[in-house]
Amino acid sequence: MTAMTEDVKMKRRLTTVLCADVHGYTRLMERDEAGTLATLRRYRTAMASLVERHDGRIVNTWGDAVIAEFGSVVEAVQCAIETQQELSHQDRDLPDAQRMRFRIGINLGDVMVDGSDIYGEGVNIAARLQELAEPGGIMISGPVYDQVHNKLSVGFDFLGRQQVKNVAAPVTSYRVSVNGAGGGQAGPEPDEQAARAFGASDLRRPQEREPAGATQAVLDWFAGLPRPVATVVVVSIFLFLIDILTGNSIWFHWPVLGMGLFLALRAVLRHNPERDGKNRRRPDGE
Repeated sequence: MTAMTEDVKMKRRLTTVLCADVHGYTRLMERDEAGTLATLRRYRTAMASLVERHDGRIVNTWGDAVIAEFGSVVEAVQCAIETQQELSHQDRDLPDAQRMRFRIGINLGDVMVDGSDIYGEGVNIAARLQELAEPGGIMISGPVYDQVHNKLSVGFDFLGRQQVKNVAAPVTSYRVSVNGAGGGQAGPEPDEQAARAFGASDLRRPQEREPAGATQAVLDWFAGLPRPVATVVVVSIFLFLIDILTGNSIWFHWPVLGMGLFLALRAVLRHNPERDGKNRRRPDGE
C-alpha cells in the first residue's frame, strides 16, 4: 500500500536538464585538496547565480557535479554558454594543470519528480552528454538543438548518434561551438577534437563537408568549359542514361555525334582565317 501511494505521488514533466561535472577532479584533489575545494565552491556560487538569472534552479550538487533544470531550452543553453565563459575568465591566469574545467551536457526530456529531485532517462541522457563533452565544452541532445539552433548566435557541430551507457536508443548529439571552439577553450580545431573523441575522420554536417579532391577537379573542369560544350556534355550524359535504363540497343552515340559535329563546325566558323583577315583589316579602313 505504501509503494502504491508513493507511485501516485510521483509526477512527471517535460523539462530541460543541465548536468555539469569537473574534468579531472580527482587529479586536482590529489594535487591541492584545499585549493580545489575552495575553487569548486567559488565556481558553484557563480553557476548558481547564472542559473537563477536564467530562471532555472539547482536540483543537486553531489560531489563535483551540478544538476539544474530550466523551463526554457534557450535559457538553459545560454546559461551553459555564459557559465563556461565566466569560469574560463576567472582562472585564465592559472597554469593549465591547475585550471578547473567543467563539462556540460543538456537534454530536453521527460523526468520523474520526487519532491525537489528529478530522475529518469531525461536526466541520464544529460549526464551522458556531459561525459562526451570536452573540458570547457557543451554537448546538447537533438531535441535541444531543434529548439535553439535558430535562436542563438553560436555554432553547432553535428556529432552523430552516440550509443551511451544505460540508455537504450542512440542519442543524437551536437557540440555547441562558441567563437570556433567548444566553450571558448583554446586547443585543437573543433572537428579535430571531435575526431579524437569519437574516432571519426570528419564529423561536420554533410552539407559542410568539402568535396573530395577528384570530385572537386571534375567540378572545376566542368565550370571551365564554354557554355555550348557544357550543354552538350550534360545532354550527352542524359541521353546515355536514358539509353542504358530503357534497355534497348545502343543509339545514344548518334545524337552525340551530331552534336559533336555541330560544335566542330561552330569552332571552324568562329576561327575562319578569311573572316579573321577581314576583321583585322577593318580598323585600317576606318
